[in-house]
Amino acid sequence: MPLHVPPAPAPALRSVLAALGSPAAVHEAHTPALRALQGPMTAELPLPVHVLDRLHVSGLTAGGRPPRTRLTGWRFLIRSGDHYVAAADTRLTPDGWAFSHFFEGPYVAATERALRQAESLGKSYQPRLLSVPELYMLTLWLHGSVGADASSGLPAAADLLIPLAPAPPGIAAYRPHPVSELLPVLTHRLTPTASPIPPTMAAPAA
Repeated sequence: MPLHVPPAPAPALRSVLAALGSPAAVHEAHTPALRALQGPMTAELPLPVHVLDRLHVSGLTAGGRPPRTRLTGWRFLIRSGDHYVAAADTRLTPDGWAFSHFFEGPYVAATERALRQAESLGKSYQPRLLSVPELYMLTLWLHGSVGADASSGLPAAADLLIPLAPAPPGIAAYRPHPVSELLPVLTHRLTPTASPIPPTMAAPAA
C-alpha cells in the first residue's frame, strides 16, 4: 500500500529549491556526486527528522519516564534522473525553516531502500526518520496514524522501526521491528551495568 508522505513546511521546501538553484551552494557542498551533475535536480520525499531523547532513562526501564521525541528538521531526497544522488537537510531558525546542508553517503541509498521496503508491507504508514544519537543509529519510523501532525507525536507500540544501514552491531538493518520490541532492546544497551561491590566494601557476614 502507498506510504502517506507528509507535506513539508513550504518555507523548508523553498529553501532547498533555492539552494539547488544556487551554483555556489551546490559547489560548496561536500557532495561530489551533486557537484558533478549537469541535468535538472528535484527535491522529493520530504521526511521529518525526529530525535529520540535520553533513551537510557525512558519509561521502559524501572522508574524511568516515557521516551520523548523532538523534531530537528526536514530531510529531502535529491533526485537526478532515475536516481537519488544526495539529500538536503533543513533546520528551524528564529526566522523559520531554512536550508542547512547537502550530503551524500550510505544513508541516502538506505533511506530509499527502506521506503521501497515499507511500500510492500501491505499497510498504510506515515514515514518519518527517527534518530537515536546515543547509538549513532537512524531508523525509518513508520507511524500508523497516517493523518497525524508529522512534526510531533511519540512512537506508538505498533509502529514499525526499520534500522538503516549502517546499523549498530547486533541490530539487523532493514528488518522491520515493532516499537514495542525494539525500544526495550535499545534501552537495555544504554542501561549502565552495575559494577560489582568490592569485597572490602561488602556487608560483613552475620
